Amino acid sequence: MPKLISLFSGCGGFDLGFKKAGFKIVFSNDNEKKLEETYLKNLKHPILIKDIRNINKKEIPQGDVIIAGIPCQPFSNAGNRKSTLDKDGNLFLEIIKTIKSQNKKPKVVIFENVRGFLSSKDEKGKLLTERLKLEMKKVGYNSSFQLLNASDYGVPSNRFRVFIVCIREDIKKKYYFPVPDILKKKLTVGDIISKPLPSNEVNEIWELSESTLNSIRFIKEGGSWKNIPDQYLSKAHKKIRKNIKRYRSPNFYRRFSRNEIMGTITATSSPENSGIIHPLEHRRYSVREIARFQSFPDTFKFYGNNISFKYKMIGNAVPPKLGHKIALSLIEQIF
Repeated sequence: MPKLISLFSGCGGFDLGFKKAGFKIVFSNDNEKKLEETYLKNLKHPILIKDIRNINKKEIPQGDVIIAGIPCQPFSNAGNRKSTLDKDGNLFLEIIKTIKSQNKKPKVVIFENVRGFLSSKDEKGKLLTERLKLEMKKVGYNSSFQLLNASDYGVPSNRFRVFIVCIREDIKKKYYFPVPDILKKKLTVGDIISKPLPSNEVNEIWELSESTLNSIRFIKEGGSWKNIPDQYLSKAHKKIRKNIKRYRSPNFYRRFSRNEIMGTITATSSPENSGIIHPLEHRRYSVREIARFQSFPDTFKFYGNNISFKYKMIGNAVPPKLGHKIALSLIEQIF
């Protein structure tokens, strides 16, 4: 049973995919205390809540695989785009330190991040993908990266993420990313919201503000802010509407229809900048609905009293089904 080290674990979506593929979690870490109960009760493994920069790497147990969903804000179009100039932009170097601390280096190291990582550059102007490959080469790994869309792997939402898979040089095997299943029908919004809730589960919904409710009542199924009359728009939105080409045709307040594939579930779950509005009801999707869009099984529970943080946990997660596909590809090719 290959041993898994999980860094920047979040609530455990990536980890769950690996666990289902037969990996044994030997260490997990995140710096957010509020997700500890959710991780522990679902993954059945303790998670160390501590900033990775303050962890003695020699105390991390030996592992066969390291997975690391390094913070995306420095590289995301929705973030600050400061890349390595951000205080969290160099956290990938903590993974390098972890590798060096292991008596026997892990066979595989996997980094995951947003699509913006592909175009991000370090403080010297070097593409981060190339910088990361170079850093991993120095510690004895050959790296390959690919942009994957979660909906190609059984996840009922379009979610593009970059995966950098690094294989230890002495293994002498080239890694091939899992092939999309083009024969399977992609799951739509309707497929998800038509399923009844698990019995005895409270349908938790993060309520919308009154101003948002006043606006979205004009948005038809499959529509967006373009359906909202001018008098209900903010000054900022009116300005954009008057010169929409200049702003690259933004698509605020998207309301996906039942026959569409869901868009990316974001950590903020803002109705303005994500497709979080239910197609038929004037509300956000519930916690369970967005968990399903991220491919979490109904048996996975989200704990705590802060409902907005539950949305954040889910939005930040690697979809378990995508993680499972990657884990299976490692079993087939490396282990």
